[in-house]
Amino acid sequence: AITAVLLAVFVPSALQSGSTGIIYRQFALTIAVSMFFSAFLALTFTPALCASYLKPEHERKKNVLFRRFNDVFGWTHRTYIGHVGHAVRHAPRWMVVFLAVAVAAGFFYARLPGSFLPQEDQGYLLAMVQLPPGATKQRSEAVMRQVWGVLRKNPEIEHALDIVGFSPVGSGENNGMAFIQLTDWSKRKLTAEQLIPRLNAQLHGDIRDASVVVVNLPTVHGLGQFGGFDMYLEDTGGLGRTALSQALETVLTKAKQDKVLVNVRPNELPPSAQLDFSIDRVQAASMGLSATDVANAASLMLAPTQVGQMFAEGRVKFVMVQAAAPYRMSRSAFNGFYTPSSTQKNPDGTPAMIPISSVIKSHWELVSPSLARFNGNPGIEVVGDAAPGYASGQAMDAMRNIVARDLPRGFGFDWAGESFQEVASSSGAPMLMALSILVVFLALAALYESWSVPVAVLLIVPLALLGTVLFTMGRGLANDVFFKIGLVTVIGLAAKNAILIIEYAVAAQAEGKTLREAVVTAAHLRFRPILMTSFAFILGVFPLFVSTGAGANARHAIGTGVIGGLLFATIFGLLLIPVFYVIVRRLCGDKLDGSGAAATETGSGGPASAPEPP
Repeated sequence: AITAVLLAVFVPSALQSGSTGIIYRQFALTIAVSMFFSAFLALTFTPALCASYLKPEHERKKNVLFRRFNDVFGWTHRTYIGHVGHAVRHAPRWMVVFLAVAVAAGFFYARLPGSFLPQEDQGYLLAMVQLPPGATKQRSEAVMRQVWGVLRKNPEIEHALDIVGFSPVGSGENNGMAFIQLTDWSKRKLTAEQLIPRLNAQLHGDIRDASVVVVNLPTVHGLGQFGGFDMYLEDTGGLGRTALSQALETVLTKAKQDKVLVNVRPNELPPSAQLDFSIDRVQAASMGLSATDVANAASLMLAPTQVGQMFAEGRVKFVMVQAAAPYRMSRSAFNGFYTPSSTQKNPDGTPAMIPISSVIKSHWELVSPSLARFNGNPGIEVVGDAAPGYASGQAMDAMRNIVARDLPRGFGFDWAGESFQEVASSSGAPMLMALSILVVFLALAALYESWSVPVAVLLIVPLALLGTVLFTMGRGLANDVFFKIGLVTVIGLAAKNAILIIEYAVAAQAEGKTLREAVVTAAHLRFRPILMTSFAFILGVFPLFVSTGAGANARHAIGTGVIGGLLFATIFGLLLIPVFYVIVRRLCGDKLDGSGAAATETGSGGPASAPEPP
């Protein structure tokens, strides 16, 4: 039954789709295979090992530590049985306590901040540098040297590779980025998540000539360019690019005032000055020039043009033509560009050279280097991070509120990258948990040929949920995919504890014991096995709870939730599982002081007889 439950609880998880489904399937397959081999070994080799190593009688241990342990454990066991007897005699009162626990579990679960995957310390960070539009390459290189001068003061940074002219937001001489390599995890006390705010504060304070932001990389490469949230602000009402830019400024201003948000910025290059020129075709025709000739002359002088090839130094090299830099730096450069006229002649009969400035009208204007669309609407990508102490789900809620509260009608938003996956995974989480519980219920109903036994087993789930949520909240973690995996695991492990007691209670009833006697006997027999298996599992996942290094946050999410849920399910479940069984059996027709007749349902599975207490 225990193996069936632990296999069945992951069936809905394995059927999930998308990126979340891939993670679920990995865990489901791993646990399913391990449980299969565990059950196989338990049914085949374990009986032989027990016959070989277990002694029929136990001599009193001479070691004082063992004697002390057995004395304390025996006292705990006797005290526990006394409390169980009292609890089953006053089962309705304890059910009121259980209902309060269930309400508290739902209350705290609803207030647990959401996330997709925890941000990981991957051993390196990314610094993005952006100078004002029109800044030269030499100016950008000087800023990059300043950035490295600030970074190298931190002992957690080993080295950095800087690039000028390109960054994730676009290319241009006023852009740059630096890949920051951190020292080994064992050599630094600060994680990447703790180091980012300090580096940003240092860079903002020391560098005035550029905007420099240090960010983390996404946990799953390919789902966005950075960690944090990824949102597209959309013009859904067709209000135009100018209105969309104004809406962006409003969003950025409000985001700076929100304590939940940091580093909120557009993920595109800012508007830059662009020279727009037009050709006076009538004037050009009167001078014997065609529009094509004028455009070709301007293009030849302003942009590099390949005109041939040459062989030099053992290699074929391209011959490029372009005006020298001093002659193409302002609008007056058109005065120095000439093209031959087809109608006007010089005294020697050669075509007259006409300055193209006589047929060109030009002006400067600010334009966006790129025009993005998302879901069919004009949009601007906005990225950012949650402030320290907050989860990405809280940051997304803050951005959602800003758009709804501070922008006029005609603007909307959509999520992309990890944020989109987070919304998809959170919306399906309640259904996933419900299906997991339903599959376990049906598996138990088939095994025990009873409807009441699965109900009594699954009533322990709120206890496990409360422990998982409280431990997760206490450590400042979020409701992410790994939390959900841990919760599904805890559901199966908590059901395992209930099965260990209830199947013996069912067997004891079948032997003729009253309901109360049966459940107290079952609690007496299974007290030690429940503690042994539960604390063995807790100690097994404890390394996840305290792990450090790469991927530590994912291990913390799983280990914290599993330990918290299993502790609550073990400590409180030992007392409440007998109460659940008594209440459910009473509702099904059993008498507390009867002769131990079976429940009104046909057939009660479980072992044929319960072994006598040792």
